This record gives sequence, structure tokens and C-alpha cells, in this order.
Amino acid sequence: MQGLIIINGYPNGEKFYRQAERIADELRLLGVETDVLRNGEVTAEVLSTGDVSALLPKKYDFAVYLDKDKYLGKMLEKTGLRLFNSATAVETCDDKLSTYLALLGSGLRLAQSIPAPLCYTPNAKADEIFLQTVAEKLGFPLVMKNSYGSFGAGVQLVNDMPELIKTEQENLYRPHFYQRFLAEASGRDIRVLVIGGKAVAAMERVAMNGEFRSNIELGGKGYKIELAPEIAMLAERAAQVLALDYCGVDVLETKEGGVICEVNSNAFFEGLEKATGVNVAQKYAVYLVESVKTAKKP
Repeated sequence: MQGLIIINGYPNGEKFYRQAERIADELRLLGVETDVLRNGEVTAEVLSTGDVSALLPKKYDFAVYLDKDKYLGKMLEKTGLRLFNSATAVETCDDKLSTYLALLGSGLRLAQSIPAPLCYTPNAKADEIFLQTVAEKLGFPLVMKNSYGSFGAGVQLVNDMPELIKTEQENLYRPHFYQRFLAEASGRDIRVLVIGGKAVAAMERVAMNGEFRSNIELGGKGYKIELAPEIAMLAERAAQVLALDYCGVDVLETKEGGVICEVNSNAFFEGLEKATGVNVAQKYAVYLVESVKTAKKP
């Protein structure tokens, strides 16, 4: 069996390589010859005949897609290459608000959210009528999120109307939305990793002092927890609805129950492995091999 792991063409730090190599090492232990290549080393082209051709060094049975490039992913799938996760699932999760829209009607609790109007007009001013509606519906403080972004970047707390106007002006040309601030969950969440529809590991993430975002990259700490069945079910349901083979689901705990905060299709597991002792890479590798073998059975 031949496996391929694709990472971004311009990886921002060694952790991207470490994640890919951890999965590759576990696949190799299972007898799968595995290459790790960057987007750019793997390319595809639309032919004049209307077909798609992938420029790959060899024929692969599957690819672990650790990039977010929707174009390459969809083109590779057109050639028949099986991606984990699918290009559509990755695209949906890359946009935080699209993730919420895909989860609507699933029975999962979501944070109250309002999308900001998209602006294409140079030198435009923030629409204060819209912002007044946001303030009335969500109250202060509230959260602004860029639709695209990782590691807590593009997420900020907004405390009053002057700050809201300033924030809207600064983000006017980026897709973004506003969200109710759940004070009781501030500074902590539960990161659940789901593989093949099953929650396999979880940790509580606690923010550093003075920070409401619990991301490890922002100084948060991860702690091993006993995963409550109801939280596991929420994470598994989110993964099922979004058709994800692998994901990290961030859950906020409130008096009314768990609230889905975000779903990351390419969640890093290095911190969670250290906190919990669970070999996530091995579990993912086993799932990959079993899935491919099952798909090949007549």
C-alpha cells in the first residue's frame, strides 16, 4: 500500500512537519510506504480536453490532506485519489461560519452568531445601523471572529460600541462575524479528537491569565480529562454531520450543556498527545489503513 501526506506549500513552523512525520511514521510501522510532500511538489492541471491530471511521483492508494487548498484537493479527487479528509469537508471547516451553517438543524447547540456584510467598496465606513443590531442582539462584551484563521488569530473580545465600530472598520474587507460571549466558558474549552466517527482523546484547555482564548499557541495549557459521554456524543455528531474522517472539536461547557465552538479538520495533536498520553497518530494510521482496505474489498 502506498500513502501520501500533503502539507501546505509554505509551512509556518516545524510543527507542520512534525504532525505529518508522526502520521507517516505510524503508517510505515503498519507496512505502508509513505511520502510527505508539500503542495507545489504535488500539482494538478486542468487539461484542454476538460480532464484533470495529477503530477505525482508515483501511484498512491490514498492521501492524508493536511492542507486547506480547496482547488488542489478537489482536483486530486477528480483523478480518483482518496483524500482524508475530503476536499469538501476541509473547505467547509476552513470557514468558521460555513461550519456553523453546515451544522444547522443537526441538534447541536451553537453560539448565537451574526455575519457581517461583505464590503467591496474602497474607503467605505462601517455600517453603524448594522452594528447597533449586533449590539442589541448579542450584548457586550461580544466576540468578533474572522471567518478564516487558526490558533486563535482573528478572534477578539469587543467591550462596547466605540470598540465595535473600530473593530468593524478594521475588518471591513475580511469575511467575519459576531458571536455571543459565553462568560461562563471564558478561558477554557474541551478539545475532542474524533477519528472515524469515534472520540478517541480529549483535553481541557485553560487560557493564560488575562486571555479569554484557550489556544495552546496563545499560552494556554492542556490537561487530561475524563471525557463525559455527552461531550463525546456532541463531538462525534459534529464530525458525522461534516463528514470528517479526522477532526478536533472544541466544545464550550455551559449550564445548558455543551456548545460547539469550532471544528478543525486539520487539528494538531502534538499537545494533546503530551497531555493525555494517547497515541493519536497511531489511531489515525490504523483507521486510514482499515478504511482503504475496506474500500478495496469487492
